[in-house]
Amino acid sequence: MATILDAATRVLVEEGSDGATTNRIAEVAGVSIGSLYQYFPNRDAILNALVDRHEARMLEQLGRMIVEVAGKPIEDAVRAYIKAMLANHADQPRLHQVITRQIVSFDLDKLRELQKRAESVVRIWLESKRDEIRPKNIDLAAFILVSSIETVVHAAVLDRPEMLKDEAFAEEVTRLVVAYLEPLKKKPVARA
Repeated sequence: MATILDAATRVLVEEGSDGATTNRIAEVAGVSIGSLYQYFPNRDAILNALVDRHEARMLEQLGRMIVEVAGKPIEDAVRAYIKAMLANHADQPRLHQVITRQIVSFDLDKLRELQKRAESVVRIWLESKRDEIRPKNIDLAAFILVSSIETVVHAAVLDRPEMLKDEAFAEEVTRLVVAYLEPLKKKPVARA
């Protein structure tokens, strides 16, 4: 199965979505079309499996990053994660465009499941920073952060893939997250 998914990745990157037929994928994988159909009933099933693999890798990366940045200041932690996420999406942009389009066509229940899994990982990190951040409703903050970052990154993947390698873009997304998390600064009391 991994051979077929790897072949699908190569075809998508080299030939685009239109070239990714089941026959072409089987040919690149070095398997018969019958063997491919034993694992995947059609092209959409292959694309869905690629999305699942992408999401699993992103969640694994998020989990690793949270451990790696646990003791870092919030801004440094956010910046490290944003840069890693953008680098991941900048690698093979054509593949990520197809995956992003496929995510949009997923059924709503599957999208909700993916969102909740990402939120649960982010929630762990937010909980560890509870005393340092402004939002006190950690569940709501996790939802807002995951939704915001996913939307911005996927918009860039689809419409402006060159931005994924732009330091200014990474910095702006970092500032967006940090500004949301920062405690509100108290205004000095005016004395008469």
